[in-house]
Amino acid sequence: MRTALLSIPLLLAAAPALAQTLPNSLAMSCAATRALVQKNGQAVIATGPNIYELFVVNVSYCLPSQTTRPAWVKTADEAQCLVGRRCVDRQIRIRR
Repeated sequence: MRTALLSIPLLLAAAPALAQTLPNSLAMSCAATRALVQKNGQAVIATGPNIYELFVVNVSYCLPSQTTRPAWVKTADEAQCLVGRRCVDRQIRIRR
């Protein structure tokens, strides 16, 4: 029991090192960023310092209450790169 309690602080100290780093669109080409989303169907990609977002290939990766819109991001080689789609809430249209 004592060994287990002593190992907890070591695990907590190592936690940041265990965290995976996100792919960063600013360090990748447009083609590589797009390919990452296409290959996996979805990908969380950093698009700036402390900014990250989920990009998907189609609406099947979104919640049932969502739809998709084209997702343009800045990459290392393009200011506007179409990498996939973003999940967005559906807008309810009220007829009067």
